Amino acid sequence: MTLCVAMLIGMATVQSAGAQTPPGKAASASGGTTTKRATPGADKKAAPAATGASDYAQRYATVCAACHGANGRSDMPATPALAGQHSFYAITQLFLFREGRRGNEAMTAVAKTMKDADMRGFADHIATLPAVPPPAPATAADAARMTKGQALAQEHKCLFCHGADLAGGQQVPRVAGQREDYLKMSLRGFKDGSRPGYTMAMSQAVSQIAVEDLDTLAYFIARFPAGK
Repeated sequence: MTLCVAMLIGMATVQSAGAQTPPGKAASASGGTTTKRATPGADKKAAPAATGASDYAQRYATVCAACHGANGRSDMPATPALAGQHSFYAITQLFLFREGRRGNEAMTAVAKTMKDADMRGFADHIATLPAVPPPAPATAADAARMTKGQALAQEHKCLFCHGADLAGGQQVPRVAGQREDYLKMSLRGFKDGSRPGYTMAMSQAVSQIAVEDLDTLAYFIARFPAGK
């Protein structure tokens, strides 16, 4: 886990607890802490009742599938596909939504209800969803636009960070085959500052790219690798 994201998740733990005394400690009269033996079942009120992998699979079906698709491939405009996404990336985005650092009314409402354990449970389930290729486009990919998009991806280090297959890894998201409308929205958001990241890498990467070239990148990435 990188230091940046480790700090974020650590902050999530502190903030969600209201900066209270850590579990297992009790405040002493002198203002210090003394070790307190955990009582079996004492944390049931704070922790969700459903914590197993199968429980989070069911909770995903109930809470997330309507928008993101049962298999992680969304049919809704501007709604990202989660299929093939990495747990580390997913939990970081849930944290950013929960803490109000990313703006999306629906996602904020969902994430606000999550304990740290919930974020981990949902993120781990998302990571089990196999990468599902996007539906075949009605028309063949524009060869010239694909060539330019590939050149832009190489020039601006997209392939260096996200991998030659654009599958990402760890805290770097899978972008290959992502919805084109979502990619366009995200790239434009990184450029104009409306889409925050947990590092400045994306904002810096797109800062010198013209908007029309960002749209070409989105076109290329959404059709990668089938249209390559």
